[in-house]
Amino acid sequence: MGGTVQRSRIVATEPIVIHRADPRWSVEFRTLATPLRAVLGPVALRIDHVGSTSVPGLDAKPVIDIQLSVRNLEPTDPYRVPLESLGYTFQPENPDRARRAFRWPPGQRRTHLYARTAGSFEEQLNLLFRDHLRSDPAAREDYARVKWELAERDRNDRAGYVQSKEPTVWEILRKAHQ
Repeated sequence: MGGTVQRSRIVATEPIVIHRADPRWSVEFRTLATPLRAVLGPVALRIDHVGSTSVPGLDAKPVIDIQLSVRNLEPTDPYRVPLESLGYTFQPENPDRARRAFRWPPGQRRTHLYARTAGSFEEQLNLLFRDHLRSDPAAREDYARVKWELAERDRNDRAGYVQSKEPTVWEILRKAHQ
């Protein structure tokens, strides 16, 4: 889901391709989360699998989204240094000030890792979105249909794809809140 849509244009280095839901995605998350938990210890208040691959039965881009919940985003050293020891690269130019972004280690599967403040609106929004899609088959099917359509239309325009999903994401969140 990603929370706030960034208005800057994202240059696609590869086309957007949606894959059929894969039950191995949850296993891959656990494989990635184990070393994170080991190096972060109590700094990580939560490590959650979020985004489309965290929803069983939801077709998605095969990217594991990891939400790391920390007490404070600043200073970054308590979580940045351990993450860098695993090969993650801090992305200080990320314009979304409600999170800190990390690029996946070279040679590892594509992963989005974002640190967020525990209990924050952004953290809770991601969990609400995920949990609603897990519990509502109709919402899950509608979201998958939209993703397939937009991936076809915006195959080489990541920013356009993300922006075009925004009304559907907010409608799902509105229903989840009810």
